[in-house]
Amino acid sequence: MTDISVFQTENEGEPQQTGPLPFSFSGTGSEYFRIWIVNLLLSIITLGIYSAWAKVRRLKYFYGNTTVANSSFEYHGNPIAILKGRFVAVILIVAYNLAVESSGIVALVMIVAVAFSAPWLIWKSLQFKLYNSSYRGIRFGFRGSLKQAYLVYLLWPLLTVIIFFLGAPFAHQRLKRFQHQESRFGSTHFSFDATVGAFYKRYLMFFMIWLAGFTVICVLFGGAIFTMIASGGMSDPTDTASALAIFAFVFALYVWMFLVFPIFATLIQNLIWNNTRLGLHRFQSNMKWSRVSFIAITNIIGIICTLGLFLPFAQIRYMKYRVEAMTLHPEGSLDHFVAATQAQAGATSEGLTDLLDFDLSL
Repeated sequence: MTDISVFQTENEGEPQQTGPLPFSFSGTGSEYFRIWIVNLLLSIITLGIYSAWAKVRRLKYFYGNTTVANSSFEYHGNPIAILKGRFVAVILIVAYNLAVESSGIVALVMIVAVAFSAPWLIWKSLQFKLYNSSYRGIRFGFRGSLKQAYLVYLLWPLLTVIIFFLGAPFAHQRLKRFQHQESRFGSTHFSFDATVGAFYKRYLMFFMIWLAGFTVICVLFGGAIFTMIASGGMSDPTDTASALAIFAFVFALYVWMFLVFPIFATLIQNLIWNNTRLGLHRFQSNMKWSRVSFIAITNIIGIICTLGLFLPFAQIRYMKYRVEAMTLHPEGSLDHFVAATQAQAGATSEGLTDLLDFDLSL
């Protein structure tokens, strides 16, 4: 699904719910595996053309199995529009490869051209993705301007690189604010309250945790390796003890990497959604680092051991946990909110269909 997802109320005749409303995900690995394997085979047979229809089938499955307040989401994307975006991507890749082979200057010009067109392509994809997402018959939408898209997808990332990534938390905050604050459900807009300082705090927490673990690994394994070097024990690189020492050091670094990055994902996911509102309704994300790490590591093991066939099961496991860590806290009755939104949604969406016929996202 998209990073922006919402919700509403119950069916007529049911009691109104005003307490916390947890999200749920009912998809299973076995069901999705059948969709995934058919999509894969048909995409290969058709040389990638079917991939647009495969994406629609995949998103319809994930949306349809995500529910809140007894109702699920829907995806309405047109495969032809997605196929247009795929053709654009292929043309850009082919043009770049031809430019590289012709001359360095032409390749540089091509890179600049792609960089300057990317914000527009992403902007169109966001509009397409949200407009083709709905809940209880009400469509989402995106009102962000092209000027804002160039700021968050081009200017801020470039400045971040120039100042050696010290501006990464700032650029990240501006990106999420753009994506969330400029999105709407019917005629009701989202708001995003997370500050730049909050993003810097999470980045700093992650860096300190990563540094602490890296230091411990270097002390435990690096000290032993240094001792072996000093004593001449590693003069022969084929020596078993030397090889084991180096392997243990590298393996420990890889394990720490897979353990520490879920910490970052958890910190950011919780920060973003705990500071997102839809009108007066607020969200809560309660992802746990330990659970995310367990899912990530076991998914990787499963994918390796099955030569990739576990991939759809891995996607379902992660999606289920991520969705079910979310809760909607409505301000009052959602029935009234939905009724008011439905009354205004028709006028809001009229005339947009012809404009949103292009999607570059994969």
